[in-house]
Amino acid sequence: MKLSVLVPVYNERTVVEQSLTQVLAAPLPEQIERELIVVDDCSTDGTGQILERLAEREPAIRLVRHEKNQGKGAAIRTAIQYATGDFCVVQDADLEYDPREYPVLLRPLLDGRADAVFGSRYLAAAQTRVLPFWHSMINKALTLVSNVFSNLNLTDMETCYKVFRTDLLKSIPIRSNRFGFEPEITMKCAKRQFRIYEVPISYHGRSYEEGKKIGWKDGIQALATILKFWLIDDLYTKPFGRGVVHTHLGTPRYVDWLTEVIRPYLGDSVLELGAGLGTLSGRLMARRLRYVAAESDSLNLHALKNRFLRTPNVEVVELDPEQPEHHGRLGQPVDSVLCLNILEYSADPEATLRNVVGLLKPGGTLIILAPQGEGLYSELDRALGLKRRFSREKLQRMLADCGLEPACVHQLNKAAAPAWWFQGKVLRRRQLRKPLLKFFDWTVWLWRALDHVLPWRGLSMIVVARKRRDGGMFQRDTVRN
Repeated sequence: MKLSVLVPVYNERTVVEQSLTQVLAAPLPEQIERELIVVDDCSTDGTGQILERLAEREPAIRLVRHEKNQGKGAAIRTAIQYATGDFCVVQDADLEYDPREYPVLLRPLLDGRADAVFGSRYLAAAQTRVLPFWHSMINKALTLVSNVFSNLNLTDMETCYKVFRTDLLKSIPIRSNRFGFEPEITMKCAKRQFRIYEVPISYHGRSYEEGKKIGWKDGIQALATILKFWLIDDLYTKPFGRGVVHTHLGTPRYVDWLTEVIRPYLGDSVLELGAGLGTLSGRLMARRLRYVAAESDSLNLHALKNRFLRTPNVEVVELDPEQPEHHGRLGQPVDSVLCLNILEYSADPEATLRNVVGLLKPGGTLIILAPQGEGLYSELDRALGLKRRFSREKLQRMLADCGLEPACVHQLNKAAAPAWWFQGKVLRRRQLRKPLLKFFDWTVWLWRALDHVLPWRGLSMIVVARKRRDGGMFQRDTVRN
């Protein structure tokens, strides 16, 4: 295994050689190699020449240069691109943090318990330099605000010592160029539901006379960054199919609405196809003897395994409903299958449905969430990766052709249908405005009430169907419009 040490450097000629020497000499757990990705952020004090000499002498150092000064966040963003290790740790080049504590930071990751580890300067540690009161209070206040908006319980959000699984870190877009990196990465780790651990570290802080660079303006920027990335769900470096929908529509009140409609149709054993980050799984798995969260995307699979690591009735399975050869991984068929936001992305939705039927027990229930209104299809749908929208009649015919008996249809989110038409057809927008989605989520209670009175069909529909028993027929439930 390998540890990638990401070292942003700017004008540190007095300490950089000693700092990198300590990193190279730091103890590591057995069988872990190290590499240093050092990014010189256009230093002007001779630091670059020192780094050149060290890189020539030490093969473990890879030196990258910025042509102009961009800030710590930008340097870390560059370093991540070159990292080849299993884990990444951020190491400032100013001697405030002690590389001898790498084993403590790595332990939760090596034990398989964590995705990210934050070294806290405020947990009990062997030694911590006493610093000015207001500097510490501002750090703690920023941590408190970050915790409020991220729903974490960190003691030190602003710590430099953050260690990540490299594959996960590479999947997160880093937008902040300066010290906003800390609150940004914290908020995104929270939204991605990483398993975050804190460990105590020692801290040997510098005064401003000794070269400390962070100031009060960076504190204001940190507050703005927290609010920005609370509002904006910018969670993946590269949008991938259904990941876009999870980012945009995985809002808690909207999800609560879905679960209230879906829950009455679930049996004792449930398979959720395309479970994503487990947003619905976490709400629906209670009181089920067996809940299978299935995904085909590696990042989502990782998130699901982390989330349900100690939940005995939840299984996480790599399964693509478009690939029949995957279906043997399920084992026994289930009472209920959730096919939510799946068919609109499928190259052949009818073939996908036929595959799904084989996962159900005779008499089992299939619950489908699909976008409704073929006439509403626009660039907005296409930009989200949707290949189609469905009419209720067409979807019910497909179900019947696949040996399923349509039982009932729930119209969902009628009030949003005109807005979707206006945004996609008239304004020709290619993306949903994220603050607007937040507003929609806060006012879901209103849109739910309007569903009972508006005369047209919903933006989406939930269709419930049952698999025919051998030789038997179903008594049709009332179809709800």
